[in-house]
Amino acid sequence: MSSALVLSIDAMGGDDAPEIVVDGVAHFLKGRKRAVRFLLHGDESQIAPLLARHEGLAEVCDIRHSDSEVDMSAKPSEAVRRARGSSMWNAVRSVKDGEAQVAISAGNTGALMAISKVILRMKKGVHRPAIAASWPAPQGFSTVLDVGANVDCSPSQLVEFAVLGEAFHRAVHGEKAPTVGLLNVGQEELKGGQTIRDADALIREAELDLDYRGFIEGDDISAGTTNVVVTDGFTGNVALKTAEGTARLVGGWLREALTSSLIAKIATGLLSLGALNQLRAKMDPRNVNGGVFLGLNGVVVKSHGGTDALGFATSLRIALEMADSRFLSEIERNLERLSALQADTVSEGETA
Repeated sequence: MSSALVLSIDAMGGDDAPEIVVDGVAHFLKGRKRAVRFLLHGDESQIAPLLARHEGLAEVCDIRHSDSEVDMSAKPSEAVRRARGSSMWNAVRSVKDGEAQVAISAGNTGALMAISKVILRMKKGVHRPAIAASWPAPQGFSTVLDVGANVDCSPSQLVEFAVLGEAFHRAVHGEKAPTVGLLNVGQEELKGGQTIRDADALIREAELDLDYRGFIEGDDISAGTTNVVVTDGFTGNVALKTAEGTARLVGGWLREALTSSLIAKIATGLLSLGALNQLRAKMDPRNVNGGVFLGLNGVVVKSHGGTDALGFATSLRIALEMADSRFLSEIERNLERLSALQADTVSEGETA
């Protein structure tokens, strides 16, 4: 058997931590054959009793005690100043030190991003990290980024996101040559603001090793028109939260319809339970929980702060897939091409 991969977890991050974190680890390990170990950073007096509830769980978990944790309401700048030695800081630090392949936290998003940038630094050719999310589509999943890290983006940053998202999709979803599209209000060349049009021109000029398909629209995300959807963090986050809310709304309507009367309950019993469970799983946001910070010299996964054990287990699955992939090495060539193009552009501007 291959050596165990190590996941470093901020056990105190999230609304219901550390209980949902430990329960999530236990759920994640059910039936899993791949050897995995965990570093749980946080208050040992709280974590140890929770591990004891699950047979054998303590054998694959190392508790790294920390006396402090990052508050969910802390500002990123404040978190960086005060977070040294906290469970979140130490979880990311373990990746920097080579003890673990991926860090995972359900804590404060802005703080986690800021801490990750300070500890891991940005990869050469990337100006800002992006958060990538997996989005249910007819044939599996689409990758959407950015979904919250960067409210405003320049054209070059959107192109960086295209490079990062394409490599992420290959790593996590196994597509050999993912297609890439820029989210816009229409597919025509003259549609959209200047930033999105400039990004389209730049990505074509860069001659990157990407299967770029141009502009796509909002309904193309769930249709899976392209494997990777690139947008700014404001638009991506609104779209993501809207989709999650819609899934919960429709799921509630479905439950209401199937239990509204005796006849409906009988009809439900005659339907395939497996088919209903499959539909429920596809509509459950917990099954796609986990955004990946892309562009760092290391991998960090952000779980929703309000998730439960099942949702946290999903973020661990994504973390394991990233740890088991060649994502960091696969983006190098395209980032080098993009950096060279940007350098030429700056040089031409100075000459003029």
